[in-house]
Amino acid sequence: MSDGLSFPDDGVRGIQQAEDTRDPLSIVLPMVEIFETVEGEGTRAGFPTVFVRLFGCNLRCVWCDTKYSYPPAKSEFTMSIGDIVGQVEEKYGAAHICMTGGEPLLYGNRSAALLEALCGIDRIVDVHVETNGAIELAPFLARVSSRKARYIMDYKLPDSGENAAMIHSNFAVLRPQDEVKFVIATDRDFEAAVETLRQYPTAALPMFSPVWETMPPARLVEKMLASGLSGVKLNMQLHKIIWDPAKRGV
Repeated sequence: MSDGLSFPDDGVRGIQQAEDTRDPLSIVLPMVEIFETVEGEGTRAGFPTVFVRLFGCNLRCVWCDTKYSYPPAKSEFTMSIGDIVGQVEEKYGAAHICMTGGEPLLYGNRSAALLEALCGIDRIVDVHVETNGAIELAPFLARVSSRKARYIMDYKLPDSGENAAMIHSNFAVLRPQDEVKFVIATDRDFEAAVETLRQYPTAALPMFSPVWETMPPARLVEKMLASGLSGVKLNMQLHKIIWDPAKRGV
C-alpha cells in the first residue's frame, strides 16, 4: 500500500520504495549522519543524546548552520528504518534521541514510521523532533501516540527569509511537553516573535535563541526582561560554546 508521499525535488528522487511496504522497518530514508553527543539546546540541553539527521529541507533560511543537509549537497547515504534503529540500539548508550535534519518530517508517513520505531526502543525516554514550522504537525500527532515523542518547532522569523512559509495552525496543536523556538537576529525579529506569541497562544514552551553575530545574548536578555516575557526561556546553543560552531558530529 502506498503512503501517497512524493519525494521533494531535493536530490532524493532516486530512492526506490516498494509500492507495498508492510514492514515499516524496511522503509529507506536519505541520511546525513548519526552520532552521539550532548544535546545543545532546549529543555534537554546537556543530556547525552543520539542525533539522527535526515537529508533534505523544504526551506532555505539565510542563517542556516546545516547547509550540508540539503541540496546542492548530496545525501551521505541511505538507511532502512530497521538499520537506523539497530545502530541506535547497538552503537550508542544515550536515553535521548534528537530526530533532526534538514527537515526530518519532510517524508510524511515515512518520517512518522521512523519516529514510531525510535520511540519503540526500550531504553529511550525521549525522542524530540526538530521541525521547521513549515510542516503540518497535526497528522504526526494523530499517528504517533508514544508519550516519548516531542516536537520542537523552529518558527522562522522575518530575517530568516522564510517567515511566509510558516503554518500558524501548528501553535494550537502543540502540547506542554513541546517547544517553540524563535531564532532572533534583529530587533525586528524580536518584535515579530512577541507578536506571534500574542496572536497564536500555545501550550508549548517558547524559547528565544540569539543569532550571536547580530543579536548578542546580553542584548536579547535585556529585551526579554524589558518586555516582561516571564514565560519565555532564553535558549543558548551549548554545542557552539563547547566546540567550534562549524564543527560537525558534535
